[in-house]
Amino acid sequence: MSAPLGIIIAEDDTQIAEIQRRFVERVPGFEIRGIAHSTRDARELIDVLKPDLVMLDIQFPDGSGLELLRELRAAAQPTDVILVTAAKEVDSLTEALRCGVFDYILKPLIFERLEQALLNYQQHLERLNALGSLSQQSVDGLLPRSTQSTTSDPESGSKRLPKGIDGLTLDKVRGAMQNATGSLSAEQMGELIGSSRTTARRYLEYLVSEGELEADINYGSIGRPERRYRRIAH
Repeated sequence: MSAPLGIIIAEDDTQIAEIQRRFVERVPGFEIRGIAHSTRDARELIDVLKPDLVMLDIQFPDGSGLELLRELRAAAQPTDVILVTAAKEVDSLTEALRCGVFDYILKPLIFERLEQALLNYQQHLERLNALGSLSQQSVDGLLPRSTQSTTSDPESGSKRLPKGIDGLTLDKVRGAMQNATGSLSAEQMGELIGSSRTTARRYLEYLVSEGELEADINYGSIGRPERRYRRIAH
C-alpha cells in the first residue's frame, strides 16, 4: 500500500480551514501535513514539509496566494497546487493557469467537488508514475486541457469520449435524467445506475460540460451543500 499524499491547507479563515481538513480526511489516500493561516506560515510549512499538494486560498491579510504560487514556481518547488478561493475574477484564473495550478475551486467549497479534484490528482500521479516513455496519446490523457474530448473517431466519425467516460454508462445516465421528474444528486444517480456517487458525478459533470445538463447548489435542511443536476430545456 502506497504512502498517503501529503497536503498543506493554506487558508486564513480558521473555520473554513477546519472544514477543508475534515473534507480531506474523508478521502482515502491523503493526509493533512499542516495548516497555515498566513502566506508566511504557508511558505515555511511548504519549505520544511515538502507536501505533494497545497490547497491554497488567494486572499490573505499578509499577502496574496497568487504571489506565493509564483514564488513556488520560480523556486521549482515540487509541490502541486489547487486553489480554493472566492476570487471569481477571470484575471485570477488566468494567472493561476499560467502558474500551472492543478485545479481551481470556487467557494463555498462543496465536498463532492473537492473529492473529485483529489481523486483526479491521485489518478494523474498514478498515470504519470506508470509512464515509461511519452506518446501523444499518453500526453493527451494527462493534460486536462487537451483536445481529446472534442475530437472525432477517424473510423466512425463519431465524437470520441474522454478518458474515464464509458459510452454504455453515459447512456444509462442520460436515460435516468430523461425519466427524472426533477433534479437529481450524484448519490441518487449512483443508486439509479448502480454505481458509486463519485462515478455518477463524473458523468453528470461531463454532461454539464456538454451543455446537456445544468447544475445548481441546494443547501438542504442539514446545512451541507449538495450539487443537483437537471436537464436543460431546449
